[in-house]
Amino acid sequence: MGIFGALTTSVAGLRAQSYALENISGNIANSQTTAFKRIDTSFIDLIPDTGVSNQLAGSVATSSRETNTVSGDIQNASVSTYMAISGDGFFVVQKPGSVSDNQPVFNGVDNYTRRGDFTLDKNGYLVNGAGYYLEGIPIDPTTGNPTGSNPQVLKFSSDFLPAQPTTVVSYRANLASYPLTSSHDTSVPGSELLNVADFTSDPTGSGAVIGSDSQTFISQSIAGGATTAYDVSGSPVSLQFRWAKTDSASLGTGHTDTWNLFYQVDANATGTDAAWQNVGTDFTFAANGQMNPAVASVSLSSPTVNGIALGNITVNFGASGLTQFADTNGNAQVNDIHQDGFPAGSLQTVSIGDDGRVVGSYSNGRNIALAQIVIATFNGANFLKRVDGGAFEMTDQSGPAIFGKGGSIKGSSLEGSNSDIADEFTKLIVTQQAYSANTKVITTANQMTQDLLNVLR
Repeated sequence: MGIFGALTTSVAGLRAQSYALENISGNIANSQTTAFKRIDTSFIDLIPDTGVSNQLAGSVATSSRETNTVSGDIQNASVSTYMAISGDGFFVVQKPGSVSDNQPVFNGVDNYTRRGDFTLDKNGYLVNGAGYYLEGIPIDPTTGNPTGSNPQVLKFSSDFLPAQPTTVVSYRANLASYPLTSSHDTSVPGSELLNVADFTSDPTGSGAVIGSDSQTFISQSIAGGATTAYDVSGSPVSLQFRWAKTDSASLGTGHTDTWNLFYQVDANATGTDAAWQNVGTDFTFAANGQMNPAVASVSLSSPTVNGIALGNITVNFGASGLTQFADTNGNAQVNDIHQDGFPAGSLQTVSIGDDGRVVGSYSNGRNIALAQIVIATFNGANFLKRVDGGAFEMTDQSGPAIFGKGGSIKGSSLEGSNSDIADEFTKLIVTQQAYSANTKVITTANQMTQDLLNVLR
């Protein structure tokens, strides 16, 4: 190859080290860029075809070595829509090709990124700091299940969440074996019980308590708690319960501890207007304080409460949700009472859960899963094509996106750059020395050439 070949090889060396320097400078410049993936430099030797005894070290070329599968450190973030991927995979995103009527128009081409600094924009899209729009699978708010399998650009509107009428009330309580009603007298057996004879004005035998008997009924029963129920339009009404003991095993043979449950129909009832309604079921208890037989639930058939018509409501107690144990307070200890209805509400905030679900918080206090974020993986992740903003494009060498095999999503977190400044500085020193060494070869080759020319003088 000779002196001029050495010159050419040294120039290739300078070019290779310059390429490495460019990558190092980019890595250092992006050491604070969210989820940036550094680019290392591979040096490739170029060997001329010579005989075995005349082999040469040859020249050099360079290529990039991707680190797309090398994660950066994950740190907590204060923004609820920020997220990071722990493990393999990329967020699926799109960048709009144009804007029409202040709305982005997408071209349907997917990109992939690890940059998870997404925030909600004015149009309801989740957009990261590089301008890429997040994709996912919408969730049916009724069933809580994804509505498909193909990711799409997510958009969350501020429309009202429709009201849901109350259909189920979950109820758990302990009824004091001896209720301390206002009319009880421990010296009089049975004085703690509801006296049906006091309600003879009701032809159904105390099935309903009329307004004129309301105070008497309250004095012979104990409070059973309350919950706010909702009609089909979301109008709230207080659903009040009371328990009345109608029989006691302490009265001897033929008697059993028996209770009836009432709910309030009209808080302002007077005269013959119904004030309280018996649900029409006897709750009997054995000596051990357990229901016998067990009553798992009762139904309220289209009750109207304080003028608000509700649909059919099931009150669930479960197999052992009601007990009758001694209680010095003599009341009903309600351990749990809640219902499944809610009023309409507007979307207030959006957050990302660790399960990868986008959760919307509404003005009615409901938290509803709105979408499932998907993670894409690639068999050849290091062969993805890099584009601006920390995003990548699929290539033939990377293979198509694969869903369902990625890592997990960490909400309120961000992945940092995988570029380490100390490591880059070390490579910078080596690159500088190698560059200087190549210039020395050129200087030496030049001096040898001058010596050769001097031979002719």
